[in-house]
Amino acid sequence: MSLADFRDAPWGKSHAAYGKGALAMSPAPEYATSEVVLSSLYRVIGLPGVSERSVPPQGTRLQAQIRKARERASKPSSGTLDPDAFDTLLNAVLESPKRSNQSAKRFLQVTPLVPQLALFSGSPRLAGNPWTPGTLVRRMIWLGSPNRSAAEETWKYLFEALAVCDDDDIFARFLQSEVEAWLPEPNWEFVPAPPEAMPDCPDVGGGAFPARQFVQDLNSVIAAKDLLTRRQWTSLLEAVLRLGTVAHVVWLCEVHSRVWTCLSEALNGTGPKSAADARARVYPDRFSFLPLSNKPLPGIRDSISRYLTARLGINATLWALEEAGAAPANVLGSANGLAEVCDQVRSFCTGARSSEIRDTVDDLVDRETRTLLCRKGIGSNINEFVTYSLQQRQTANPRLRGYDQGYLLRKQGPHTNSPWIVSLGPVAIIALVHCSLAGVAGPRSVHRLAQHLAQYGVAMDHRDIPQNELGHQLRMLGLVLDSPDAESGMLLVPPFRPNTIKGATE
Repeated sequence: MSLADFRDAPWGKSHAAYGKGALAMSPAPEYATSEVVLSSLYRVIGLPGVSERSVPPQGTRLQAQIRKARERASKPSSGTLDPDAFDTLLNAVLESPKRSNQSAKRFLQVTPLVPQLALFSGSPRLAGNPWTPGTLVRRMIWLGSPNRSAAEETWKYLFEALAVCDDDDIFARFLQSEVEAWLPEPNWEFVPAPPEAMPDCPDVGGGAFPARQFVQDLNSVIAAKDLLTRRQWTSLLEAVLRLGTVAHVVWLCEVHSRVWTCLSEALNGTGPKSAADARARVYPDRFSFLPLSNKPLPGIRDSISRYLTARLGINATLWALEEAGAAPANVLGSANGLAEVCDQVRSFCTGARSSEIRDTVDDLVDRETRTLLCRKGIGSNINEFVTYSLQQRQTANPRLRGYDQGYLLRKQGPHTNSPWIVSLGPVAIIALVHCSLAGVAGPRSVHRLAQHLAQYGVAMDHRDIPQNELGHQLRMLGLVLDSPDAESGMLLVPPFRPNTIKGATE
């Protein structure tokens, strides 16, 4: 493929050196909610052979199976509930409310409480070829782990936690066995990650980044499973999934923008000349995209727009290098690779070729304005993923508007056109307080919570917590003690203790 071919179809095919990078945005995100991500994770980690495309038809078949069983007045031999009771279980007890724009659509949507429910519920799309959110979580585990062995251990640890075993509460065990009676295949079975598709940990040095923090928090949430009911635990897991995945995607947008800045400088004869310089230039010391109590969505769209511009620029440069006879190195995920590509650009892309690359990028930016503004295509898909993952769900049934309590964004007012602001839901606060205190001994102030949230890009001044909405919620949830000896006057209280009563009200 030549640079001219790339100009004709800029989103169709990326250069191999771009696509194989550890920090390439793979898979490409589209619409998802935390329940969709968890359902997909069930399928990826323990339901072999089940694709996202097969989920809606399986739901339709299950509904037809229930109707036929009702007509015959029968039920599966290994089942406990009759067809009417099982239908009520799915459509009332386990109902996951539809969004306002889904009210006219008929499909099964249930809370992903146990693995077998993921066979017929929780697909990103009802038709077409949906993406697989579970593979994004799997890739984050590999990126955020210190090495492949640790990543494989975390993946297996997560599988064991997601399984329904004898230690789970009685309702979870009943539900898993009841759904298995109606849909016996496939069985819950560990699916190892394909080694050839998993990236090595990116060369970011010792600094923190969202995927690394996500892996630590994932292990902390898994460790708390025995202290909670299945519903409580999956709610915490969803809260960490939604913040971690979105923070990772927005962080990748920032990294891409910085890589393109380095290559742009190299086209002018400058840019990083060593791996240490490249590492310092590309990976942000401070990452922030969710300012507490403020409106983040315009800034997020700007980040996505910069990512898309960077993607065009990086690929145009790599195709130009290939035309010039150079074999581009790994530009994403390796500081050595980026420094080497900058050297190649300074050597092979000078004069007329440098001007051709810039003209190509400028032409594409002008031509692909709607995509860059997140109004169609890749830009719109990423924006949908970020916003629907973070926002509190707007339900078609107003009586279920309090269903989602793990949100990161809420409406500022009661009107439909009220702006979205950064405000953590109760479940998200409980999950993040637990994760921030995991592995520490002794009391910690709310400063530690602010530092923990900062790893995901949530920006705040910890000195404001006693007076702001977050401080009020922490007090209401019993997660802080006011102490004049503590920094900011507030000490965090661990939400779960070994004597927590399993089965207590959520």
